[in-house]
Amino acid sequence: MESNVVALKVEPRVYVLGGNASTLAFTSSLRAVSKQIVTWLVPLAWTPAGVVLGETWQRVGLAADNVAGWIDQTFPPDDERSFVTPGRDLEILQRIGWHAEPPERLSEGTLLNPDDVPEDVLDAIAQPPVQLTQCAVCRRSCVRGDFEWNERQLCAWDYHATVFGKRGPWRNEPYEERLFATIPAAAYVVPGLLVEAGVEPVLAVAGLPEDVMQGLVNSAIAADAGSAYLAVRTDEGLTLLRERAKSEA
Repeated sequence: MESNVVALKVEPRVYVLGGNASTLAFTSSLRAVSKQIVTWLVPLAWTPAGVVLGETWQRVGLAADNVAGWIDQTFPPDDERSFVTPGRDLEILQRIGWHAEPPERLSEGTLLNPDDVPEDVLDAIAQPPVQLTQCAVCRRSCVRGDFEWNERQLCAWDYHATVFGKRGPWRNEPYEERLFATIPAAAYVVPGLLVEAGVEPVLAVAGLPEDVMQGLVNSAIAADAGSAYLAVRTDEGLTLLRERAKSEA
């Protein structure tokens, strides 16, 4: 029996003007109102796990006769993260007064010009938005709650350098059960960020009962008591890090 259900087509309602390391700019109308074009700024964060979109949009008004100039100034070509819409397409849409109602949430289906958007930003648009914050050290945009240490929000880079650095809570003996409640917690561990600190991941366990994961971590430490270890709780489970020997670092 054939289904009579017809999939609803998502009409494009978003024209992306450009973006950079911290912002995605779009409009849903190039029809001037009081000589201004309403534009929305969406915060972005570039993380080792990919690009993510923030939850909060900022509404701004651009002079209708200087939209292209604002784009060039805001997303300059010397910024490696910058991308912009083709000037010719923008001119045509302004000339015809393209207009739509802004969506409640971005998706690839709502984009009028997805081909102008980098692949990693398109991937971010396909995911639910998240709450962003600024790293307490470098002020880089990052995901709130992914990397927190001493009540400070950090980006992945500064968290790895600080918590997994020489001053981190390293040890050369197995953890008592109560200490597993105090180990560093991070959304994920990035092996590439550990190289400079002379650290390597030696064990990652997930999907097992807590006592089993703790036992595996302690067994690994006990088997090599001469090295310094650090257990980390991630969103997936537990990861065990080991300082490299000086000859290997």
